[in-house]
Amino acid sequence: MQTNLSHIHQTVNQLFRQESGKMISVLVKIFGAENIELAEDVIQDAMIVAIEKWTKNGLPENPTAWLYRVAKNKAIDIVRRKKHSSTIDFSDPERQLLTSEYTLAPTMNTFWQEDQIEDDFLAMMYACCHPELTLENQITFILKSLCGFSTHEISKAFLTSEDTISKRIYRTKSYFRKHKIKPEIPSFQDIKPRTKAVLHTLYLMFNEGYNSSHSNELVRKDIISQAIFLTKALLQHKESQLPESYALLALMYFHTSRLEGRLNALGNLVVLKHQDRSIWDEELIILGNHYMNKAAFGSKLTSYHIEAAIAYEHCIAPSYEDTNWKNIISYYDMLYNLNKDPVVYLNRCLVVLELYGPFKALKELDHIKDDPFLQKYHLYYAIMGSIHQQLNLTKQAKTYFEKAMTLTKSEPELTLLKEKLGEL
Repeated sequence: MQTNLSHIHQTVNQLFRQESGKMISVLVKIFGAENIELAEDVIQDAMIVAIEKWTKNGLPENPTAWLYRVAKNKAIDIVRRKKHSSTIDFSDPERQLLTSEYTLAPTMNTFWQEDQIEDDFLAMMYACCHPELTLENQITFILKSLCGFSTHEISKAFLTSEDTISKRIYRTKSYFRKHKIKPEIPSFQDIKPRTKAVLHTLYLMFNEGYNSSHSNELVRKDIISQAIFLTKALLQHKESQLPESYALLALMYFHTSRLEGRLNALGNLVVLKHQDRSIWDEELIILGNHYMNKAAFGSKLTSYHIEAAIAYEHCIAPSYEDTNWKNIISYYDMLYNLNKDPVVYLNRCLVVLELYGPFKALKELDHIKDDPFLQKYHLYYAIMGSIHQQLNLTKQAKTYFEKAMTLTKSEPELTLLKEKLGEL
């Protein structure tokens, strides 16, 4: 009985993570974005009913359809109770037919058709990435509303207080209410720039999962899987099937294919040079290559294309020593010329280190040593420490490694830096 109950809870939690974003998108369309808390309550109630009924009667044949039906029926009950109040704006053309008993049920059914749900989900994704919202609020709101993360989970992921996360969510919801933001797919003229904003948010979200700057866990697989899920959702719609959308998904798959090699059994970071390539996921590499090929259209080469190409070179190299560093450095040159990002130049210096040795790499780093961002970036000091270590300048290497340790909160990275100090 205990095992069955555990299985029920696990199934409900998994469904919540997978389907809450789609359900919230439909319910926001029914109730209005100003009533997003009402939509969240419906989903929570549906989940509670699922646990109660499934514990008693077992799992239904189609749990997702069962859950959607319960949420739809609860939405109907709320519309009936509130059709004479001002809580829901029934003057909206999409909701007018909900006020009559003759048209309530068939109209509600149209909201829950599969194609309509997918469109509403995409529209909600664009709403979460509204350009007037800060990036941290966008990511927080996506994790909460579309990915089913609790406030506690988000605060843990970003190593901040639940109160801070709650305030971000409150500010975002207040913005939706004040400006009456309606989740919708942007017009033809606006679709490209808005899609780029969504992709940028998903890119940052993936990076936080892949190399967490806030959590004590270096890798957050739950955030990675949600970023991939949302990017794939973008590609299910013709409007957002841009070359950069495919390229970003390819990049995500290439990086994810190497996840198992990045941490050892103790959860400590394993640098690329010492990773066991036999445990890299070949199927994900093939998937990445598939989406990279699909990204090969249009006239513009984006940063996602170039980053995916770099990741691909690492994925196909039979060993660290056999990596095509000359190809990689040419990609980094292209990437740096595209955005002049000091972190890109820093990573390029690592390739210089492999190709031409520590003296040349140190000389290259002179070009960016005064960059204000790098002065607060732990990897800059970690790389400087490694270069000075190779030059047998132990005292300087120690200083750089110790400085790096003051600039990161990641336990796996701190462990690696302690190992580096131990080597000295």
